[in-house]
Amino acid sequence: MSERDESAIPAQAPTGTRPGARLARNMMFYTVLRLLMVVALTLVVIGIGRLAGVDVPVLVAAILSVVVALPLSMILFTRLRAEINSDISAVDADRRVKREDLRRRMDEA
Repeated sequence: MSERDESAIPAQAPTGTRPGARLARNMMFYTVLRLLMVVALTLVVIGIGRLAGVDVPVLVAAILSVVVALPLSMILFTRLRAEINSDISAVDADRRVKREDLRRRMDEA
């Protein structure tokens, strides 16, 4: 690409500065962490069952893990949930400003 071609492309803000992109990144990270926690807890339940001489079905272990992972993730990932909440607030505020601007422009027309 020549210098002339590059100048035609508008400069974009880094992904981390846009509230929507930051929200998507944090939500993906939180979701992956919770899924990994469920998998790890499922393996722990199956392992404890084997140590006790009981064959725990994977579905039963997974259901138990989901029930345990919910309150555990609320405690362990408090900071990440707070970041997600602030990102949601920023996206909502941005949408509100854009909506008001659109209404103002429509009223002027």
